[in-house]
Formats: sequence, structure tokens, C-alpha cells
Amino acid sequence: MSELHASNQENAIEQEESLFALASSPLDSRTSQINDILNEKLEAAFHEQTSQIMLHDLAKIAIEHDPIDLAYAVTRLPRSVRHVVYENLPDVEAKMIFMVNVSTNSRIAIFRAITDNEIVALVEKMAPDDAVNVLEDLTERRRRRVLDLVESAKAERIRQLLRHGLDTAGRLMTNEFFAFPMNTTIKQVASQIRDNPGIELTHSIFVVNDDQELVGVVPSRNLIVNAKDLPIRQVMRPVPHKIGPEATRDEVVDLVERYKLPLLPVVNHANKLLGVITNEDIVEVMEDIADETIASIGGTAEAVTEDEPIWTRFLWRAPWLLVTLCAGLVTATGLAHFSDAPWFTVVPFFVPLITGMSGNVGIQCSTLFVRGIATGEISSGTEREMVVREIGIGTLIGVSFGILCGIVVYALNRLGAHHVGEDSLVVGVIVSAGVFGACMTATLLGSTSPLFFARVGVDPAVASGPIVTACNDVLSTFMYFLVAKSVCALLV
Repeated sequence: MSELHASNQENAIEQEESLFALASSPLDSRTSQINDILNEKLEAAFHEQTSQIMLHDLAKIAIEHDPIDLAYAVTRLPRSVRHVVYENLPDVEAKMIFMVNVSTNSRIAIFRAITDNEIVALVEKMAPDDAVNVLEDLTERRRRRVLDLVESAKAERIRQLLRHGLDTAGRLMTNEFFAFPMNTTIKQVASQIRDNPGIELTHSIFVVNDDQELVGVVPSRNLIVNAKDLPIRQVMRPVPHKIGPEATRDEVVDLVERYKLPLLPVVNHANKLLGVITNEDIVEVMEDIADETIASIGGTAEAVTEDEPIWTRFLWRAPWLLVTLCAGLVTATGLAHFSDAPWFTVVPFFVPLITGMSGNVGIQCSTLFVRGIATGEISSGTEREMVVREIGIGTLIGVSFGILCGIVVYALNRLGAHHVGEDSLVVGVIVSAGVFGACMTATLLGSTSPLFFARVGVDPAVASGPIVTACNDVLSTFMYFLVAKSVCALLV
């Protein structure tokens, strides 16, 4: 059976590599082609005429393909049949990998179809931090029931992680690691590592004193190149950075990204080692943050990969679009209200120009601020300087493009290409001043809104989303009305 499994995997790899050779765009990337291949195979299997044929084909697919790829592929299947793919995986190891990597919706669907004992078998194979992520998708009652069946030491490690809040360092860490007293020899360390194959050897091991306080770290390379009888205190290094369990995931990412840390120890107030956050954990957190940020900017909370009903996707998008609708109605009301004013004659023709310019200026500004806040380049000590700098840039943009637009509109009006007013100079000045005012309004809103959202505890990425974009359109339009009225009052 193992030889057949190996042969099938080799054939699948050869077929996939031949397809990937022609990949030339993001839509034809290696992972996207894997998804397409698996989607076709799974859809074909679920459309077979008999259940016997379907199960035979599913078992073959499960053996040939990596469980991680299958975990991504099942999101395209109806939730009611996703558990069938899981049940046809060849062994507990493959099922464990599948469950760790599958989406929350798929995991919930599978949990409904399997017993508590099956979940226990999976949890026993998982690292505590992976087990926590998986068990979070169970109801509180069922989670307690499953943990009561798990081996006591493993269950207690999982419960310790569950006590920490979501999106904190305590929840991200794993509490299975290697830590040794200072006088332990390298030979004794190696023996302990061999005797505990279930604990993954990270980039380093940790050194503690008699009070279990963290005092040093030993890179794994030092265990290989030094003499076996050497105490680890002689090869350890100081711990450059550590963090408390209550720290947020953003603090964790900032620290690891800035100092390029391979791992980050988590300690309590007494400096006792509680757990370790690995690079793998950090990559997953960064992916989650990126997904949430992009969703906030785009004005939706939906997952692209999930096979959700159209009505559900509508509900995810509708609240954000409602803001845009309201902003448009406010602008339309303003246009209607001022339509009888003598200075309003030329205004409506250039509203798209004004909103387009201000929108792009605002997005550029807010995007830079969101990125600066995320990377730590903008802090409470530098925010004023950054706002002043952006206002300077906005002023230069407003003056440059305002004068350019004014000259072009004046020339077109003089040449007869525009018929929006008898006085070409007045029209040119109105548009020029309107562009300047709109750019300044957009700059102020784009630079201050991310800082405001950050201070009130809301993701600053919202500042680049529909909410601020809609506000920017309304404010820039009314600024244009004010400028047009003032210019007409001075020149007419």
C-alpha cells in the first residue's frame, strides 16, 4: 500500500510540474493551478453516478494529493459534502494536517459529521497551539467534553493557552519547547531532545536558572559545533527580545519584523518562560492581518475562497455600500439646493473632476499613513511632523494641478470646446481654486483619519475604505461649492 501511495504521489507531481512549466502570471501561479486541478477532480468525483465510484475516486484523490492542497480545494465544494473528503484521507496524520489548514467554515462542517473520539485522535497528534486553533471552532460544551477525553498533560497545555485572549501573544505561542538549567551539558540536551520527538525543535533552546527565570538562549547550531560535555551556560547568548502574554498580535509582528527574530519567547511578569512564538506563527498572523486590512480597504468582510451563497455575500458588502449611497444622496441634495444660485451655472460640469482628483489624493495620503502606522514608521512622536509634511505635499499638488486645470479649462472655453460660461477667466479660476481646495480637503482627511481611527482602537485601514472615501467626496464637493461662490462674488 505504501509503495502504491508513493507511486501515485510521484505521478501526480510529474503531471503538476508539466502544467506549472507554462505559468506566466499570478492567475497561473503554482498554487492556483493546484487548486484548479483539484477542483476539477473533486467536482468530477462528486458527479459520479454511484456512491461506490465516488468513494473510489475520492480515496484516490486523497492519496495522490497533499492534505494541505485538499484543505484549500474543499472550500469550493458545498459544506454538506466537505467531510467526505476528510473521511477519505489515508491516515490520522493526513487528517490532522488537513484540519489544521482547512478554513473555519469547512472545519465546523466536518466537526458536525465526526465523533468526539475522532476529534480526540486528531488533537493528540497536534501541537498545543494548533489544537487551540482547531478547538476554537467547537462549541464551548463540546470543547470541554473533548478535552476531558484528551491525555491529561496535553489537555492542560491546551487549557493554559485557551485562558489567554484572542489575538494575544499568549494565544499565538506554543507551550511545548525545550528549556534547560544552566549547568545542563550539550550531551544531556541532545538526549532530552531525542527522547521527546513530539516536541518540535525550534531555531533555539532556552536556558533558565534555578528559579525557572529565562536567562539565555542557545541557537541549535551551537549544539552541533561544540563539545558534548560543555555546559550550555558557556554557549548561550542573552535573550535580545521577549514579550508578555497579554501583548497584541500587532505588537508581536512589529517586534519580529523589526528585529528579524527567528522566534520570540513569551514570559510572565516574573520573567518565567511561558511559551514560544515561532516564525511559522508569525507568518500566519501576518497573512490574517493582511487579509483583514485588504478587506477593510475594499469595504467587505467576505472570504474570496469560500463558497458562500449570493445573499450572504450581498449582506457582507451592503453596509459599506450604504455609506457610499448616503454620501451620494447628500451630494445630490447639495447640487439641487444650490441649482438656482447665479454662481452655480458652471459648477455641475466639473464635479466629477473635483471628486476624482480629491479621491485619488485622499487614497494616496491615507494609504501611506496606514502603511506607516502598520510598520511603526509613524508613532505618537512623529505624527505631527508627518501630517505637516503631507499638508505640504497636498499644497504643492493642489497648486500645480489647480493651475494646470485652470489653464486647460480657460483655453478650451476660449476655443469654444466648452460652453459652460461666457467669462472664460471666471470659469478657469473657479476650476483652479476648486481643485486646490478639494486637494487640501482630501489631504487633511487622508492624513488625520488613520490617526483618529488608530487612537480609538479601530483598524486604520478603514481610513482607506468606503467610509472615508465617501466623506471625502462630500467634503470636497461642498468645498468646491464654497470656492465657486466666493470666486464669483469677487470676480463677477
